[in-house]
Amino acid sequence: MEKRKNFYNSLSILLSSFILFFIVFFSSAISCAMLKTMTLKNDPAIVIVAFGTTTRAFSTFEFFEERLRKELPEKYKNLRIEWAFTSEIVRERANKKFKKQGLNKRLRGIAQVISDLEDEGYRKIVVQPLHIFPGIEYENVLTMIEGLNEAFKDFEVRIKVGAPLLAHWEDMEKVVASLKHELLPPKKGCNILVAHGTGESMNRANLSYLGLERIVKAYYKNVTIGTVEGIFTRKEVLNQASKCWPKHIRFVPFMFVAGDHIMNDIMGKTPEDGELSWALEMEKKGFKVDTPTVSYKGKSYFKGLGFYPDVDKIFINSIIRTLNEF
Repeated sequence: MEKRKNFYNSLSILLSSFILFFIVFFSSAISCAMLKTMTLKNDPAIVIVAFGTTTRAFSTFEFFEERLRKELPEKYKNLRIEWAFTSEIVRERANKKFKKQGLNKRLRGIAQVISDLEDEGYRKIVVQPLHIFPGIEYENVLTMIEGLNEAFKDFEVRIKVGAPLLAHWEDMEKVVASLKHELLPPKKGCNILVAHGTGESMNRANLSYLGLERIVKAYYKNVTIGTVEGIFTRKEVLNQASKCWPKHIRFVPFMFVAGDHIMNDIMGKTPEDGELSWALEMEKKGFKVDTPTVSYKGKSYFKGLGFYPDVDKIFINSIIRTLNEF
């Protein structure tokens, strides 16, 4: 009886092992078959990365994509172009809005966009951030792409990242020169370039801000730089602007999108939490204030850097250089 029991136990183990072998074998075969039959894309895909905005200034991104599609070389004209937005708050608010409106539209983050592209068979991906300075946001993108390259290395996915706008001094001079036609001449008033800034004193972007100030001073006598955060503070720049004559101040957005910061912090018409916008403070001191605008598809927008073709060209050249690396 014991021998028979041992025999059946041995037979059961043998059959279990045999079944397990076939499960593993056929699972591997199916996986290999799927891998072999997946349509891998030879062409690279382009992913444009931005912080994002829930304001009407979102049209700046549409303008940029139009310029990109127009100026890409012929061999890259039909490449896949996707957008990724780094701000979770922006994505959440926008997606709730789309859902409420019944729109089949959704803003996605970098990891999701790249995962979707990998799933569709793309193995070469160019990521181009629309950041102005090589600051915290840009560094976060580099860190994320490094992690994604590691995660997908077994699938032979290669992801390359383009440079921010002011990565080179030559490009910084081009950007400063491109603003010339938007600025008030010295006889008519003063100009303040409004950048975002960074609250971290040790961040390397501060070097770019200081370099930008030097170049601006070399080009224009009546232009100063102000930042929402960090160096070139509101108090400092508005105190300096108070000495301007004639009493006319033009706030020139030095951000890719002239969104919430420009609309509210700089040009806001009503105080927020008891604090005046920069424009209201200067108006209270008797100054005339304005900001450059642009007409796009029949509507008027505050003019962020993304509406300057010469600025967009720098980003587009970065994309082309990165594409050529493949």
